[in-house]
Formats: sequence, C-alpha cells, structure tokens
Amino acid sequence: MRKWEAEGKAKGVMVIVHGAMEHHGRYSWLRNMWVLNGFHVVMGDLPGQGLTTRAYRGHIDSFNEYVVEVKKWMQEAAEYRLPVFLLGHSMGGLTVIRMLQEGEQEVAGAILSSPCLGLAHYPPMSLNALSVGLNWIAPELKVDSHLDVDLATRSLDAKDRALNDSLFVTKVSVRWYRELLKAMKEAFANISDFPDVPILVMQGGDDKIVNKIDVQNWFNELGITEKLYKEWPKCYHEIFNEPEREMIFDYAKSFAELRLRLLQYQI
Repeated sequence: MRKWEAEGKAKGVMVIVHGAMEHHGRYSWLRNMWVLNGFHVVMGDLPGQGLTTRAYRGHIDSFNEYVVEVKKWMQEAAEYRLPVFLLGHSMGGLTVIRMLQEGEQEVAGAILSSPCLGLAHYPPMSLNALSVGLNWIAPELKVDSHLDVDLATRSLDAKDRALNDSLFVTKVSVRWYRELLKAMKEAFANISDFPDVPILVMQGGDDKIVNKIDVQNWFNELGITEKLYKEWPKCYHEIFNEPEREMIFDYAKSFAELRLRLLQYQI
C-alpha cells in the first residue's frame, strides 16, 4: 500500500482498487489527476498480484482476501480525517461492493468502473463443471486467463504499455476463478445489505470483458437514496485508459466534488 498527498489543503481521500491480473502502477495517470485536483490517494496491489510478496501469483484461497486488504487501505485513508471515497475498477469494483455489503465503513461516495458483476464470456459448460471438481482436488492448478489487452482498451498507448508490463498476471488458479464466480453471485444475493452510500457506476458501452447487462441489472436492483449510472457508448472495459479518459475523469470528479459540497451543506 502507498499514499500520494495533494499539495495544500486536501478536499478528501480517494482509495483506488485495481482490477484482475493487473496492479496499482497502471493507475498513475488517474492517481495524478486526483492528486492535482486536491485529493490524497491511497492504493496498492491486491493479494497475488503486482508486487505483493505472496509466491503464488494469480491465486487466492478466498475472495475475502481482497476485502481484508482494502479494509487496511481504508483504515489508512481514515487517518487523514477527511471524507473518503472509493474507486474500484472491474474486479476492484466487485471488491468494493462486497466490502460495503459487510458494512462498518465510513464512505462519502463510491465510484465503480465497469464493475465485474458478470462476464461477457464464460468457459464452456464442460470446463466450468470440471473446475468445480478441480476446486476441491487441485485448487492451485493454474490456467490461462485468456484476457487479451485488445479486449480491454482501444488506446494504442495503453496497449503498448500493457504488452511490456512484466507485472501482469497471465495465469490464474482454479480456486481464483471459482471465488470470482462466488463473489459475483454474492454481490446480487446480498444486494439489500448494500449501505445507503452515494454511488456512481460508469460502464463501457462496448465492454468485451464484463457483461454490461449484469451491471445494469445489479444497479437497477440497488435500493439506495442516491445512485447514478453512466454508460460511455464507444468505450471498452478500461474506461480510464480509453481515448475519452479526460472527459470520464471530469465526470467522476464532478460526482465526488458535488458529494463534498452536499456534505458541507448538511453541516
């Protein structure tokens, strides 16, 4: 976990949670944008990814490992005594959802970027059934993730950086896959436990990794006071790496700044 501090008087703290197979270093542009706009930033690498020390990359025993790690980041963010926001991308968005469904977090608002609430493509039924058995017999068995950078973004610069990034996870364990499926199911099953936290869901309209229909269904079922769904029609999965990223950031920043103004008004 690392921290980046805004110069002068900060407005709030943004806790950023990265997605599957990647690491927090891919969010340097987004991190800098929040810092330049008056937000401290807290983020790090999730277990089994990036520069984490666990030997078995691409594997977890339980999805809750991600939740526990982000809770540590939240504790660090709370030390600033400022409003804390969460920004989770893809699997990071799913992690944010599952953590908030557990309660006990003081959050000014949450921003979900193409949250992983359903996959655009699943393995054939035969392989899926096989994974159930392997999850008990050989949970650490690794398979190719089949996540191609061409499916993630239209940005040539982002693609070039990804292709030369040695920290990408290319293989995941059977247990990791089964835990991901379980977490997505629980995000729907426990939707009534989601706290009344203002939320902005931003979804790539041409997402080739996450099924946007599942994201829309989850959002529509969410019974909270303040929620906003924004679809970016031409964008692929990694909306903060897309050519439209500056406009997308401005939209997210407006959400956060409006929440801060409303908090001041309520005082």
